[in-house]
Amino acid sequence: MRTGTGTGTVTGTGTGTGTARTVTVTVYGAYGHTGRFVVAELRDRGFVPILAGRDAGRLRALAESAPGLEVRPASVDDPASLDRTLAGADAVINCAGPFALTAAPVIEAALRAGIPYVDVAAEIEANVDTFTRFADRAGEAGAVIVPAMAFYGGLGDLLTTAAMGDWTAADEATIAYGLSSWHPTSGTRTAGTVSRERRAGRRVRFTNGRLEYHDDEPTLLKWPFPAPLGTRQVMGEFTMADVVTIPSHLDIPEVRTHMTTEAAADLSSPETPAPTATDETGRSDQTFTVEAVVRSGDTERRAVATGQDIYAVTAPLAVEAIDRILTGRTHAVGVASAGQIFDAADFLRALAPHITFEPLQRGSES
Repeated sequence: MRTGTGTGTVTGTGTGTGTARTVTVTVYGAYGHTGRFVVAELRDRGFVPILAGRDAGRLRALAESAPGLEVRPASVDDPASLDRTLAGADAVINCAGPFALTAAPVIEAALRAGIPYVDVAAEIEANVDTFTRFADRAGEAGAVIVPAMAFYGGLGDLLTTAAMGDWTAADEATIAYGLSSWHPTSGTRTAGTVSRERRAGRRVRFTNGRLEYHDDEPTLLKWPFPAPLGTRQVMGEFTMADVVTIPSHLDIPEVRTHMTTEAAADLSSPETPAPTATDETGRSDQTFTVEAVVRSGDTERRAVATGQDIYAVTAPLAVEAIDRILTGRTHAVGVASAGQIFDAADFLRALAPHITFEPLQRGSES
């Protein structure tokens, strides 16, 4: 695997000169809502993005706003085009959903190219597929594949891992999402439709150490978020990708995720518009508080993150992951979730100012 300096350049070109060279990262789905944030974050950190995706016209339009960037159209139905897209790149970030359709082909191309793969998939079934299908092959090849390196799946896993601290097991983990609102992108809506079809409209939870599909009605709960958000009504077992990432490496038989009812209602309504930019970076005015609580017996540990815009904050999560992979700051190879492959607390601190992270709180321990 190529190694780097953490500033968008790598050393050791194979010529014996030891000179630095630019690090290129293919962004598949670069013109999408999240993809644009990822491209901007890569450029801000000194990496050179390669703009890739299925729509050549949208790629060219994006390139006009980012002069000097290379455009490489590719289809997941055409392996040769994916190979051309990844040729010479140091890594790939897949931002193109539905990931049920794109993850496997892009991972296959990354394995052929011998480069790390990161995606921002929030689809539960797509992430299960990645772990199931590629764990053995990636491990044997010493490859690095990190799925769900995003707000859903990645952030909750990092917070839960940080909250665990020196615990090797816990009875349960709960991740409560305090979103002020949720204006979904078209990609989010499409991915949600694909997931619902795959599970025949059933709901899903992680209980007794496994995923379980069911038809139970959702429940409403009160969750005491830390100040200034305070206690809010949440929809219980509003299940997100954390039920895949967390159990992939932590011994926790019960993993639950809850969502503020306002955000859940926004997502379910077909009338809710897409996010609207309110600052120069393109972020919406949506704010979030995410609290992870792990319990062992009567003892609880917590970790909290706050920030703005769940789509925008996915970009520093994914790019920080790429930086750490390319600079060898990892704990695992193969298919690995964020909390398994990275130092969770250090990773979360590195996300400032995008995220405010409150480290392991021991005040609730007994």
